[in-house]
Amino acid sequence: MSSTKYVFITGGVVSSLGKGITAASLGRLLKNRGLKVVNQKFDPYINVDPTNMSPTQHGEVFVTDDGAETDLDLGHYERFTDSTLPGCCSTTMGSVYDRVIRNEREGKYLGGTVQVIPHITNEIKNSIRTVADRLYPDVVITEIGGTVGDIESLPIIEAIRQMKRDMGSENIMYIHVTLVPYLSASSEAKTKPTQHSVKELRSIGIQPNAIVCRSERPLSKDTEAKIALFCDIDKEAVIQTPDVDNLDEIPLLLRSEGLDDIVVDYFRLECGPAMMDEWEAMVRRAKNPKHKVKIAIVGKYTELPDSYLSVCEALRHAGIHHEAEVQHSLIFSGNITSKEKAKEILEGYDGILVPSGFGTRGIEGKILAIQYARENKIPYFGISLGMQLALVEYGRHVLSMDAGSEEAHPESRDKVVHYARKDDKSDPSSFGKNGTLRIGSYGCVLKRGSKAAAAYGSEEIRERHRHRLEMNNAYRQTFIEGGLALAGLSSDGEFVEVVELPDHPWFVACSFQPEFKSRPNRAHPLFRDFIGAALDRQK
Repeated sequence: MSSTKYVFITGGVVSSLGKGITAASLGRLLKNRGLKVVNQKFDPYINVDPTNMSPTQHGEVFVTDDGAETDLDLGHYERFTDSTLPGCCSTTMGSVYDRVIRNEREGKYLGGTVQVIPHITNEIKNSIRTVADRLYPDVVITEIGGTVGDIESLPIIEAIRQMKRDMGSENIMYIHVTLVPYLSASSEAKTKPTQHSVKELRSIGIQPNAIVCRSERPLSKDTEAKIALFCDIDKEAVIQTPDVDNLDEIPLLLRSEGLDDIVVDYFRLECGPAMMDEWEAMVRRAKNPKHKVKIAIVGKYTELPDSYLSVCEALRHAGIHHEAEVQHSLIFSGNITSKEKAKEILEGYDGILVPSGFGTRGIEGKILAIQYARENKIPYFGISLGMQLALVEYGRHVLSMDAGSEEAHPESRDKVVHYARKDDKSDPSSFGKNGTLRIGSYGCVLKRGSKAAAAYGSEEIRERHRHRLEMNNAYRQTFIEGGLALAGLSSDGEFVEVVELPDHPWFVACSFQPEFKSRPNRAHPLFRDFIGAALDRQK
Protein backbone atom coordinates (compact mmCIF):
# COMPACT_ATOMS: atom_id res chain seq x y z
CA MET A 1 0.00 0.00 0.00
CA SER A 2 1.25 3.51 -0.83
CA SER A 3 2.85 5.53 1.98
CA THR A 4 1.60 8.77 0.46
CA LYS A 5 -1.42 10.33 2.15
CA TYR A 6 -4.11 12.15 0.17
CA VAL A 7 -6.17 15.13 1.30
CA PHE A 8 -9.09 16.12 -0.95
CA ILE A 9 -10.57 19.60 -0.57
CA THR A 10 -14.08 20.15 -1.88
CA GLY A 11 -16.27 23.24 -1.86
CA GLY A 12 -19.93 23.79 -1.12
CA VAL A 13 -22.73 26.38 -1.26
CA VAL A 14 -21.02 28.86 -3.63
CA SER A 15 -17.82 29.09 -5.64
CA SER A 16 -14.85 31.39 -4.93
CA LEU A 17 -14.84 30.56 -1.22
CA GLY A 18 -11.08 30.22 -1.03
CA LYS A 19 -10.50 26.50 -1.48
CA GLY A 20 -7.22 27.33 -3.21
CA ILE A 21 -6.02 29.49 -0.33
CA THR A 22 -7.12 26.81 2.15
CA ALA A 23 -5.21 24.14 0.22
CA ALA A 24 -2.13 26.35 -0.10
CA SER A 25 -2.23 27.34 3.58
CA LEU A 26 -2.54 23.73 4.72
CA GLY A 27 0.39 22.92 2.45
CA ARG A 28 2.50 25.61 4.11
CA LEU A 29 1.61 24.34 7.60
CA LEU A 30 2.44 20.72 6.80
CA LYS A 31 5.65 21.72 5.04
CA ASN A 32 6.70 23.73 8.08
CA ARG A 33 6.15 20.61 10.16
CA GLY A 34 8.88 18.90 8.13
CA LEU A 35 6.67 17.01 5.68
CA LYS A 36 7.06 16.89 1.91
CA VAL A 37 3.83 18.26 0.47
CA VAL A 38 2.57 18.65 -3.10
CA ASN A 39 -0.55 20.61 -4.03
CA GLN A 40 -2.68 19.64 -7.01
CA LYS A 41 -5.75 21.16 -8.73
CA PHE A 42 -8.60 19.40 -10.53
CA ASP A 43 -10.85 21.66 -12.59
CA PRO A 44 -14.23 20.39 -13.85
CA TYR A 45 -14.41 22.52 -16.99
CA ILE A 46 -14.12 20.84 -20.39
CA ASN A 47 -11.31 23.02 -21.73
CA VAL A 48 -8.23 20.85 -22.20
CA ASP A 49 -6.19 23.53 -20.43
CA PRO A 50 -6.53 27.29 -19.81
CA THR A 51 -4.52 28.24 -22.93
CA ASN A 52 -7.45 29.68 -24.88
CA MET A 53 -9.54 30.82 -21.93
CA SER A 54 -10.24 34.54 -21.57
CA PRO A 55 -8.41 36.13 -18.61
CA THR A 56 -11.45 38.31 -17.99
CA GLN A 57 -13.57 35.19 -17.41
CA HIS A 58 -11.19 32.85 -15.65
CA GLY A 59 -8.26 34.95 -14.47
CA GLU A 60 -4.63 34.64 -15.43
CA VAL A 61 -2.96 31.61 -16.95
CA PHE A 62 -0.22 30.44 -14.58
CA VAL A 63 2.90 28.97 -16.20
CA THR A 64 5.09 26.25 -14.67
CA ASP A 65 8.81 25.67 -15.21
CA ASP A 66 8.07 22.75 -17.52
CA GLY A 67 5.89 24.91 -19.74
CA ALA A 68 2.38 23.91 -18.67
CA GLU A 69 -0.40 26.49 -18.82
CA THR A 70 -2.45 25.98 -15.69
CA ASP A 71 -5.13 27.31 -13.41
CA LEU A 72 -4.15 30.33 -11.31
CA ASP A 73 -4.51 28.32 -8.09
CA LEU A 74 -1.13 26.75 -8.83
CA GLY A 75 0.24 30.22 -8.25
CA HIS A 76 -1.30 30.24 -4.77
CA TYR A 77 0.24 26.85 -4.08
CA GLU A 78 3.71 27.87 -5.23
CA ARG A 79 3.65 31.21 -3.41
CA PHE A 80 2.41 29.81 -0.11
CA THR A 81 4.51 26.63 -0.04
CA ASP A 82 7.56 28.22 -1.73
CA SER A 83 7.74 25.31 -4.16
CA THR A 84 8.08 24.69 -7.89
CA LEU A 85 5.26 22.52 -9.21
CA PRO A 86 5.21 20.56 -12.49
CA GLY A 87 2.38 20.74 -14.98
CA CYS A 88 0.94 17.40 -13.83
CA CYS A 89 -0.32 19.22 -10.72
CA SER A 90 -3.04 20.85 -12.81
CA THR A 91 -5.69 18.70 -14.51
CA THR A 92 -8.96 19.59 -16.24
CA MET A 93 -11.86 17.33 -17.08
CA GLY A 94 -11.27 18.33 -20.69
CA SER A 95 -7.81 16.78 -20.59
CA VAL A 96 -9.23 13.65 -18.95
CA TYR A 97 -11.91 13.21 -21.63
CA ASP A 98 -9.30 13.94 -24.30
CA ARG A 99 -7.00 11.15 -23.07
CA VAL A 100 -9.84 8.65 -22.74
CA ILE A 101 -11.15 9.39 -26.25
CA ARG A 102 -7.66 9.09 -27.73
CA ASN A 103 -7.18 5.79 -25.92
CA GLU A 104 -10.45 4.53 -27.37
CA ARG A 105 -9.47 5.64 -30.89
CA GLU A 106 -6.16 3.77 -30.51
CA GLY A 107 -7.98 0.58 -29.46
CA LYS A 108 -6.57 0.50 -25.94
CA TYR A 109 -9.92 -0.55 -24.48
CA LEU A 110 -10.10 -3.57 -26.80
CA GLY A 111 -13.47 -2.60 -28.24
CA GLY A 112 -15.19 -2.30 -24.89
CA THR A 113 -17.91 0.25 -24.23
CA VAL A 114 -16.29 3.40 -22.85
CA GLN A 115 -18.17 4.80 -19.84
CA VAL A 116 -17.78 7.43 -17.13
CA ILE A 117 -17.32 4.57 -14.66
CA PRO A 118 -14.77 3.05 -14.84
CA HIS A 119 -12.91 4.71 -17.73
CA ILE A 120 -13.24 8.40 -16.84
CA THR A 121 -12.93 7.81 -13.10
CA ASN A 122 -9.88 5.57 -13.60
CA GLU A 123 -8.19 8.29 -15.67
CA ILE A 124 -8.92 10.82 -12.92
CA LYS A 125 -7.41 8.52 -10.30
CA ASN A 126 -4.37 7.95 -12.51
CA SER A 127 -3.85 11.71 -12.71
CA ILE A 128 -4.05 12.02 -8.93
CA ARG A 129 -1.60 9.17 -8.35
CA THR A 130 0.81 10.47 -11.02
CA VAL A 131 1.80 13.31 -8.70
CA ALA A 132 2.73 10.84 -5.94
CA ASP A 133 4.53 8.53 -8.37
CA ARG A 134 6.65 11.36 -9.82
CA LEU A 135 7.37 13.48 -6.73
CA TYR A 136 7.24 11.03 -3.79
CA PRO A 137 5.53 13.37 -1.29
CA ASP A 138 4.34 12.53 2.19
CA VAL A 139 1.04 14.27 1.50
CA VAL A 140 -0.79 15.23 -1.70
CA ILE A 141 -3.38 17.98 -1.25
CA THR A 142 -5.86 17.93 -4.13
CA GLU A 143 -8.29 20.80 -4.57
CA ILE A 144 -11.46 19.95 -6.48
CA GLY A 145 -12.65 22.97 -8.46
CA GLY A 146 -16.26 24.04 -8.58
CA THR A 147 -19.00 23.30 -6.08
CA VAL A 148 -20.40 19.98 -4.85
CA GLY A 149 -23.55 19.29 -6.85
CA ASP A 150 -22.23 20.71 -10.13
CA ILE A 151 -22.99 18.18 -12.85
CA GLU A 152 -19.57 18.51 -14.50
CA SER A 153 -17.69 17.70 -11.29
CA LEU A 154 -19.61 14.51 -10.46
CA PRO A 155 -17.02 12.18 -12.08
CA ILE A 156 -14.26 13.79 -10.00
CA ILE A 157 -16.22 13.40 -6.77
CA GLU A 158 -16.94 9.77 -7.64
CA ALA A 159 -13.25 9.18 -8.38
CA ILE A 160 -12.07 10.57 -5.04
CA ARG A 161 -14.74 8.47 -3.32
CA GLN A 162 -13.28 5.39 -4.99
CA MET A 163 -9.78 6.41 -3.86
CA LYS A 164 -10.74 5.62 -0.27
CA ARG A 165 -11.57 2.04 -1.30
CA ASP A 166 -8.50 1.74 -3.53
CA MET A 167 -5.90 3.25 -1.18
CA GLY A 168 -7.38 2.42 2.23
CA SER A 169 -9.32 4.78 4.50
CA GLU A 170 -6.20 5.45 6.59
CA ASN A 171 -4.60 7.12 3.56
CA ILE A 172 -7.52 9.32 2.45
CA MET A 173 -8.96 12.42 4.11
CA TYR A 174 -11.72 14.80 2.98
CA ILE A 175 -11.98 18.48 3.91
CA HIS A 176 -15.06 20.46 2.90
CA VAL A 177 -14.94 24.26 2.55
CA THR A 178 -18.35 25.85 2.90
CA LEU A 179 -20.08 29.19 3.44
CA VAL A 180 -21.81 30.10 6.69
CA PRO A 181 -23.67 33.31 5.81
CA TYR A 182 -24.42 35.94 8.43
CA LEU A 183 -27.86 37.58 8.20
CA SER A 184 -27.79 41.08 9.64
CA ALA A 185 -31.59 41.24 9.82
CA SER A 186 -31.70 38.37 12.31
CA SER A 187 -28.16 38.92 13.71
CA GLU A 188 -27.20 35.29 13.33
CA ALA A 189 -25.09 32.95 11.26
CA LYS A 190 -27.10 30.40 9.28
CA THR A 191 -25.87 26.81 9.15
CA LYS A 192 -28.54 25.39 6.84
CA PRO A 193 -26.53 25.95 3.59
CA THR A 194 -23.62 24.04 5.13
CA GLN A 195 -25.92 21.23 6.24
CA HIS A 196 -27.35 20.89 2.74
CA SER A 197 -23.89 21.01 1.15
CA VAL A 198 -22.58 18.24 3.39
CA LYS A 199 -25.79 16.23 2.81
CA GLU A 200 -25.13 16.49 -0.94
CA LEU A 201 -21.56 15.27 -0.42
CA ARG A 202 -22.67 12.38 1.80
CA SER A 203 -25.29 11.32 -0.75
CA ILE A 204 -22.40 10.68 -3.15
CA GLY A 205 -20.63 8.59 -0.52
CA ILE A 206 -18.14 11.04 1.04
CA GLN A 207 -18.20 11.98 4.72
CA PRO A 208 -15.93 15.00 5.38
CA ASN A 209 -13.37 14.62 8.13
CA ALA A 210 -13.21 18.38 8.68
CA ILE A 211 -15.31 21.37 7.63
CA VAL A 212 -13.71 24.76 7.00
CA CYS A 213 -16.35 27.44 7.52
CA ARG A 214 -16.01 30.68 5.58
CA SER A 215 -17.84 33.56 7.21
CA GLU A 216 -17.84 37.34 7.48
CA ARG A 217 -17.26 37.22 11.22
CA PRO A 218 -16.28 34.64 13.87
CA LEU A 219 -18.83 31.93 14.65
CA SER A 220 -20.18 31.26 18.12
CA LYS A 221 -19.49 28.00 19.93
CA ASP A 222 -23.17 27.16 19.59
CA THR A 223 -22.95 27.54 15.80
CA GLU A 224 -19.87 25.31 15.72
CA ALA A 225 -21.67 22.69 17.81
CA LYS A 226 -24.71 22.80 15.54
CA ILE A 227 -22.60 22.23 12.42
CA ALA A 228 -20.78 19.35 14.13
CA LEU A 229 -24.05 17.73 15.20
CA PHE A 230 -25.89 17.96 11.89
CA CYS A 231 -22.83 17.12 9.77
CA ASP A 232 -21.68 14.24 12.01
CA ILE A 233 -18.13 15.40 12.75
CA ASP A 234 -16.22 16.29 15.91
CA LYS A 235 -16.60 19.87 17.17
CA GLU A 236 -12.82 20.25 16.96
CA ALA A 237 -13.06 19.50 13.22
CA VAL A 238 -15.24 22.56 12.58
CA ILE A 239 -12.64 25.10 11.47
CA GLN A 240 -13.44 28.80 11.36
CA THR A 241 -11.97 31.12 8.74
CA PRO A 242 -13.65 34.52 9.08
CA ASP A 243 -12.64 37.27 6.68
CA VAL A 244 -9.14 38.71 7.15
CA ASP A 245 -7.40 41.77 5.73
CA ASN A 246 -4.44 39.83 4.39
CA LEU A 247 -4.54 36.35 2.80
CA ASP A 248 -1.13 35.59 4.30
CA GLU A 249 -2.87 35.41 7.68
CA ILE A 250 -4.83 32.30 6.66
CA PRO A 251 -2.08 29.75 7.46
CA LEU A 252 -1.76 31.26 10.93
CA LEU A 253 -5.53 31.25 11.37
CA LEU A 254 -5.77 27.60 10.31
CA ARG A 255 -2.95 26.70 12.68
CA SER A 256 -4.74 28.41 15.58
CA GLU A 257 -7.85 26.39 14.67
CA GLY A 258 -5.79 23.20 14.65
CA LEU A 259 -6.40 22.06 11.06
CA ASP A 260 -2.84 20.79 10.58
CA ASP A 261 -3.08 18.88 13.88
CA ILE A 262 -6.28 17.20 12.65
CA VAL A 263 -4.55 16.08 9.44
CA VAL A 264 -1.40 14.88 11.20
CA ASP A 265 -3.36 12.99 13.87
CA TYR A 266 -5.70 11.40 11.33
CA PHE A 267 -2.82 10.08 9.23
CA ARG A 268 -0.66 9.31 12.30
CA LEU A 269 2.24 11.19 10.78
CA GLU A 270 5.43 11.62 12.76
CA CYS A 271 6.51 15.24 12.60
CA GLY A 272 7.12 18.29 14.73
CA PRO A 273 4.98 21.40 15.18
CA ALA A 274 4.62 23.97 12.40
CA MET A 275 7.51 26.43 12.77
CA MET A 276 5.92 29.64 11.52
CA ASP A 277 8.18 32.32 13.05
CA GLU A 278 9.40 33.62 9.68
CA TRP A 279 5.86 33.64 8.30
CA GLU A 280 4.56 35.48 11.38
CA ALA A 281 7.27 38.12 11.00
CA MET A 282 6.35 38.55 7.34
CA VAL A 283 2.66 39.00 8.20
CA ARG A 284 3.56 41.61 10.84
CA ARG A 285 5.53 43.60 8.24
CA ALA A 286 2.63 43.36 5.80
CA LYS A 287 0.11 44.60 8.37
CA ASN A 288 2.26 47.47 9.62
CA PRO A 289 3.67 49.31 6.59
CA LYS A 290 5.77 52.42 7.12
CA HIS A 291 5.33 53.77 3.59
CA LYS A 292 2.81 53.91 0.77
CA VAL A 293 3.50 53.77 -2.95
CA LYS A 294 1.12 54.03 -5.92
CA ILE A 295 1.64 51.84 -8.96
CA ALA A 296 -0.31 51.98 -12.23
CA ILE A 297 -0.80 48.64 -14.00
CA VAL A 298 -1.68 49.61 -17.57
CA GLY A 299 -3.32 46.64 -19.29
CA LYS A 300 -6.28 45.43 -21.30
CA TYR A 301 -7.85 42.77 -19.04
CA THR A 302 -8.88 45.20 -16.32
CA GLU A 303 -12.47 43.93 -15.90
CA LEU A 304 -11.28 41.11 -13.62
CA PRO A 305 -8.46 41.74 -11.11
CA ASP A 306 -7.47 38.05 -11.22
CA SER A 307 -6.33 38.63 -14.83
CA TYR A 308 -3.12 40.04 -13.35
CA LEU A 309 -3.17 38.14 -10.06
CA SER A 310 0.51 37.13 -9.97
CA VAL A 311 1.62 40.65 -10.93
CA CYS A 312 -0.47 42.15 -8.12
CA GLU A 313 0.86 39.57 -5.67
CA ALA A 314 4.46 40.20 -6.73
CA LEU A 315 3.97 43.93 -6.18
CA ARG A 316 2.56 43.20 -2.74
CA HIS A 317 5.52 40.96 -1.92
CA ALA A 318 7.90 43.75 -2.94
CA GLY A 319 5.97 46.11 -0.70
CA ILE A 320 6.36 43.73 2.24
CA HIS A 321 10.12 43.72 1.62
CA HIS A 322 10.24 47.51 1.76
CA GLU A 323 7.68 47.77 4.60
CA ALA A 324 5.42 49.62 2.18
CA GLU A 325 1.77 49.36 1.25
CA VAL A 326 1.59 49.06 -2.53
CA GLN A 327 -1.60 50.67 -3.80
CA HIS A 328 -1.97 49.43 -7.35
CA SER A 329 -4.58 50.50 -9.88
CA LEU A 330 -5.66 48.53 -12.94
CA ILE A 331 -5.92 51.07 -15.75
CA PHE A 332 -7.48 50.16 -19.08
CA SER A 333 -4.97 51.18 -21.72
CA GLY A 334 -7.77 51.98 -24.18
CA ASN A 335 -8.58 55.05 -22.09
CA ILE A 336 -5.13 56.53 -22.76
CA THR A 337 -5.70 58.14 -26.16
CA SER A 338 -3.15 60.98 -26.20
CA LYS A 339 -0.10 62.35 -24.40
CA GLU A 340 -2.40 64.73 -22.55
CA LYS A 341 -4.64 61.85 -21.48
CA ALA A 342 -1.59 59.88 -20.33
CA LYS A 343 -0.55 62.78 -18.10
CA GLU A 344 -4.06 63.21 -16.75
CA ILE A 345 -4.39 59.51 -15.85
CA LEU A 346 -0.84 58.65 -14.78
CA GLU A 347 0.70 61.73 -13.17
CA GLY A 348 -0.24 60.71 -9.63
CA TYR A 349 1.62 57.39 -9.71
CA ASP A 350 5.10 56.55 -8.41
CA GLY A 351 5.66 53.73 -10.90
CA ILE A 352 4.14 52.37 -14.12
CA LEU A 353 3.96 48.71 -15.10
CA VAL A 354 2.81 47.28 -18.43
CA PRO A 355 2.19 43.51 -18.05
CA SER A 356 1.96 40.69 -20.57
CA GLY A 357 -0.92 40.27 -22.99
CA PHE A 358 -1.98 39.14 -26.44
CA GLY A 359 -3.79 40.85 -29.28
CA THR A 360 -4.02 44.45 -30.43
CA ARG A 361 -6.70 46.03 -28.23
CA GLY A 362 -5.33 48.97 -26.23
CA ILE A 363 -1.82 48.72 -27.71
CA GLU A 364 -1.41 52.43 -28.50
CA GLY A 365 -2.50 53.42 -25.00
CA LYS A 366 0.24 51.23 -23.55
CA ILE A 367 2.81 52.85 -25.83
CA LEU A 368 1.68 56.29 -24.63
CA ALA A 369 2.01 55.12 -21.01
CA ILE A 370 5.56 53.91 -21.67
CA GLN A 371 6.44 57.21 -23.36
CA TYR A 372 5.08 59.11 -20.35
CA ALA A 373 7.16 57.00 -17.95
CA ARG A 374 10.33 57.39 -20.03
CA GLU A 375 10.06 61.14 -20.62
CA ASN A 376 9.07 61.95 -17.04
CA LYS A 377 11.67 59.69 -15.38
CA ILE A 378 9.00 57.61 -13.66
CA PRO A 379 10.13 54.07 -12.77
CA TYR A 380 8.90 51.72 -15.48
CA PHE A 381 8.65 47.93 -15.49
CA GLY A 382 7.68 46.16 -18.72
CA ILE A 383 6.81 42.47 -18.77
CA SER A 384 6.65 40.45 -22.02
CA LEU A 385 4.32 42.67 -24.08
CA GLY A 386 5.55 45.51 -21.88
CA MET A 387 9.06 44.95 -23.24
CA GLN A 388 7.89 44.57 -26.83
CA LEU A 389 6.06 47.89 -26.71
CA ALA A 390 8.97 49.59 -24.93
CA LEU A 391 11.02 48.76 -28.04
CA VAL A 392 8.30 50.14 -30.30
CA GLU A 393 8.00 53.33 -28.24
CA TYR A 394 11.76 53.92 -28.15
CA GLY A 395 12.08 53.21 -31.85
CA ARG A 396 9.35 55.68 -32.72
CA HIS A 397 10.06 58.57 -30.37
CA VAL A 398 13.83 58.40 -29.84
CA LEU A 399 15.21 56.73 -32.97
CA SER A 400 12.64 58.28 -35.38
CA MET A 401 11.77 54.91 -36.89
CA ASP A 402 8.47 53.71 -38.31
CA ALA A 403 8.58 51.13 -35.52
CA GLY A 404 5.96 48.53 -34.81
CA SER A 405 5.18 44.98 -33.78
CA GLU A 406 4.52 42.38 -36.43
CA GLU A 407 1.36 41.36 -34.57
CA ALA A 408 -0.07 44.81 -33.81
CA HIS A 409 1.43 46.94 -36.61
CA PRO A 410 1.75 44.75 -39.73
CA GLU A 411 1.91 47.87 -41.90
CA SER A 412 4.96 49.35 -40.12
CA ARG A 413 8.22 49.56 -42.03
CA ASP A 414 10.47 48.79 -39.04
CA LYS A 415 9.09 45.69 -37.33
CA VAL A 416 11.37 45.90 -34.31
CA VAL A 417 9.28 43.14 -32.69
CA HIS A 418 8.40 40.07 -34.73
CA TYR A 419 7.40 36.45 -34.49
CA ALA A 420 10.51 34.55 -33.50
CA ARG A 421 12.23 32.60 -36.25
CA LYS A 422 15.20 30.30 -36.54
CA ASP A 423 17.10 29.38 -39.66
CA ASP A 424 16.87 25.67 -38.97
CA LYS A 425 13.22 24.88 -39.73
CA SER A 426 13.73 21.27 -38.69
CA ASP A 427 14.56 22.40 -35.16
CA PRO A 428 11.57 21.41 -33.00
CA SER A 429 12.27 24.40 -30.76
CA SER A 430 11.69 26.82 -33.65
CA PHE A 431 8.82 29.21 -33.12
CA GLY A 432 6.25 29.73 -35.85
CA LYS A 433 4.16 32.78 -36.65
CA ASN A 434 0.67 31.69 -35.83
CA GLY A 435 0.55 29.98 -32.51
CA THR A 436 3.67 28.35 -31.09
CA LEU A 437 4.56 29.92 -27.78
CA ARG A 438 7.96 30.23 -26.25
CA ILE A 439 6.85 28.86 -22.92
CA GLY A 440 8.38 27.54 -19.73
CA SER A 441 11.71 28.09 -18.02
CA TYR A 442 14.70 29.32 -20.04
CA GLY A 443 18.16 30.51 -19.11
CA CYS A 444 19.27 34.12 -19.46
CA VAL A 445 22.67 35.81 -19.19
CA LEU A 446 22.60 39.34 -17.80
CA LYS A 447 25.02 42.11 -18.69
CA ARG A 448 27.52 42.92 -15.96
CA GLY A 449 26.74 46.28 -14.38
CA SER A 450 23.11 46.31 -15.51
CA LYS A 451 20.23 47.08 -13.16
CA ALA A 452 18.89 43.58 -13.76
CA ALA A 453 22.18 41.94 -12.77
CA ALA A 454 22.35 44.13 -9.68
CA ALA A 455 18.81 43.10 -8.73
CA TYR A 456 19.47 39.38 -9.08
CA GLY A 457 23.00 39.51 -7.69
CA SER A 458 23.92 37.14 -10.50
CA GLU A 459 24.58 37.21 -14.21
CA GLU A 460 22.97 33.83 -14.93
CA ILE A 461 19.28 33.34 -14.20
CA ARG A 462 16.30 31.25 -15.27
CA GLU A 463 12.80 32.65 -15.75
CA ARG A 464 9.43 31.55 -17.14
CA HIS A 465 8.17 32.70 -20.53
CA ARG A 466 4.82 32.82 -22.33
CA HIS A 467 4.97 34.81 -25.56
CA ARG A 468 5.13 34.52 -29.34
CA LEU A 469 7.04 37.67 -30.23
CA GLU A 470 10.68 38.67 -29.73
CA MET A 471 12.90 41.63 -30.48
CA ASN A 472 13.96 41.62 -34.12
CA ASN A 473 17.69 40.94 -33.99
CA ALA A 474 18.24 42.95 -37.17
CA TYR A 475 17.73 46.08 -35.05
CA ARG A 476 20.00 45.19 -32.13
CA GLN A 477 22.87 47.48 -33.14
CA THR A 478 20.53 50.34 -34.00
CA PHE A 479 19.05 50.30 -30.51
CA ILE A 480 22.45 49.94 -28.83
CA GLU A 481 23.82 52.93 -30.74
CA GLY A 482 20.64 54.82 -29.90
CA GLY A 483 21.19 54.46 -26.16
CA LEU A 484 19.14 51.41 -25.19
CA ALA A 485 21.03 48.74 -23.26
CA LEU A 486 20.42 45.10 -24.18
CA ALA A 487 20.90 43.93 -20.61
CA GLY A 488 20.02 40.26 -20.99
CA LEU A 489 20.26 37.61 -23.71
CA SER A 490 19.03 34.04 -23.82
CA SER A 491 21.68 31.48 -22.92
CA ASP A 492 22.28 30.72 -26.61
CA GLY A 493 22.42 34.44 -27.48
CA GLU A 494 19.47 34.07 -29.85
CA PHE A 495 16.93 36.26 -28.06
CA VAL A 496 17.03 39.60 -26.27
CA GLU A 497 15.54 39.00 -22.82
CA VAL A 498 16.07 42.30 -20.94
CA VAL A 499 16.38 45.92 -22.05
CA GLU A 500 17.17 48.97 -19.92
CA LEU A 501 17.67 52.73 -20.20
CA PRO A 502 20.97 53.64 -18.51
CA ASP A 503 20.07 57.35 -18.21
CA HIS A 504 16.73 56.67 -16.51
CA PRO A 505 16.24 56.17 -12.73
CA TRP A 506 14.73 52.72 -13.35
CA PHE A 507 13.47 51.64 -16.77
CA VAL A 508 13.68 47.86 -17.09
CA ALA A 509 11.71 45.55 -19.38
CA CYS A 510 11.94 41.78 -19.81
CA SER A 511 10.54 39.23 -22.25
CA PHE A 512 9.83 36.71 -19.46
CA GLN A 513 7.23 36.83 -16.69
CA PRO A 514 9.04 37.11 -13.35
CA GLU A 515 5.83 37.46 -11.32
CA PHE A 516 5.39 33.68 -11.35
CA LYS A 517 8.44 33.18 -9.12
CA SER A 518 7.76 35.82 -6.48
CA ARG A 519 7.03 34.72 -2.90
CA PRO A 520 5.51 36.55 0.11
CA ASN A 521 8.62 35.94 2.17
CA ARG A 522 11.03 36.46 -0.76
CA ALA A 523 10.04 39.18 -3.20
CA HIS A 524 11.20 38.77 -6.79
CA PRO A 525 14.38 40.83 -7.38
CA LEU A 526 12.96 42.87 -10.27
CA PHE A 527 9.71 43.68 -8.49
CA ARG A 528 11.66 44.44 -5.31
CA ASP A 529 13.92 46.96 -7.07
CA PHE A 530 11.02 48.43 -9.06
CA ILE A 531 9.16 49.26 -5.85
CA GLY A 532 12.43 50.47 -4.33
CA ALA A 533 12.85 52.88 -7.25
CA ALA A 534 9.24 54.06 -6.87
CA LEU A 535 9.87 54.77 -3.19
CA ASP A 536 13.09 56.62 -4.06
CA ARG A 537 11.13 58.80 -6.47
CA GLN A 538 8.88 59.88 -3.60
CA LYS A 539 11.90 61.13 -1.72
